[in-house]
Amino acid sequence: MDTSDDGPDLAPALREAGNNLCGVLRGHLDASAVAEHFVRAGWTSRSSSWDAYEVGTGWCRVDLEPADGPDILLNGVIAPDGLDALATLLSRLGLRFGLELYDDEGGLCREITV
Repeated sequence: MDTSDDGPDLAPALREAGNNLCGVLRGHLDASAVAEHFVRAGWTSRSSSWDAYEVGTGWCRVDLEPADGPDILLNGVIAPDGLDALATLLSRLGLRFGLELYDDEGGLCREITV
């Protein structure tokens, strides 16, 4: 069960926003298993390709895409004040990660690496 429509929709103000979040989940991970963790945390999830998923909640929507090698790329849109909440969730899941938050002009605002 790695797909689910249960969970809050993305806030209207974020629907038209451009991507402002980039990151990587490190380790020998399966995107389906990671999507399942998000579903258990109350997020929505849908398959976006053969091996990639889009997960979301009211303040964030990201694509989980397997990279060449053991990592999963993460990119999408997030309310800037949600970055710490996303990092907390990823930490609770026991994941190693790097997140980068960008402003409207593409400048790096914050970076979190665990």
